[in-house]
This record gives sequence, structure tokens and C-alpha cells, in this order.
Amino acid sequence: MEPRLSIVTLGVSDLPRAIAFYRDGLGLPMINDGEGIAFFQLEGVRLALYPRTALAEDAKLPDPGPQSFSGITLAHNLRSREEVDALLAHAAQVGGRIVKPAQDVFWGGYSGYFADPDGHLWEVAWNPYFEL
Repeated sequence: MEPRLSIVTLGVSDLPRAIAFYRDGLGLPMINDGEGIAFFQLEGVRLALYPRTALAEDAKLPDPGPQSFSGITLAHNLRSREEVDALLAHAAQVGGRIVKPAQDVFWGGYSGYFADPDGHLWEVAWNPYFEL
């Protein structure tokens, strides 16, 4: 397998609400490649939003419904502590929920977490060892 990640798909309970959060709230550039699914072009990867029940059906798995923790987080690295604070505040203003306020972390950086309207976790971090 080639070391590549092409698309990250998030199962969502309300597609229009999720689109509004990511496109209108966070300002991600949306490209519309299909009916009933939304794609956002990010640096080197696409983010897709797809109805949760349809995603489970496509994978031939039962949908247990929203859980408190899915075992996965998405990360967005920034250039400074101030950018981390600003993005977390913005995410909260547009409908995200702060799960962990930003703070200095054991690995030498600064990070916090927010959840999107469906509970998908995003870590927002400044890592002095991670070049952007």
C-alpha cells in the first residue's frame, strides 16, 4: 500500500447542519462532487461529510449511534499558541463544543480539543517540533 490518505469521511446525523458548520462556520472550501455528500478540499486530503446511517450501511456495519468517544481525533496544527486560542474560540462561536481548553502539554506544545456538532473531535495544536 502506498503511504497516502485521500479522504477522511465523517458520518453525520444532519448533513445540512454539518455543511453549515464546516463551510460557513469554519470556512473550509467546499467542492460538491455528489448528491447527499459534501466534500471539502484541504491541504493534501479531502474531508467528506456523509449521513451516518448511510455510511454504516455502505460499510455493511450496524450503526451504534453517536458515542461519547469514537477512538479517533482529527488534528489541525497551527503556527502559535495565539492561533490555537483563536481557532478554538471561533469553533465555539460557530457551533463547536470545547472539550478541552488549550493548555501546555507534556510533549512540549500547546493544544486543546473541540467537538463538531456530531461529536467528532478536533485537536487544535501548536507543536514546536512540527514544521508547517
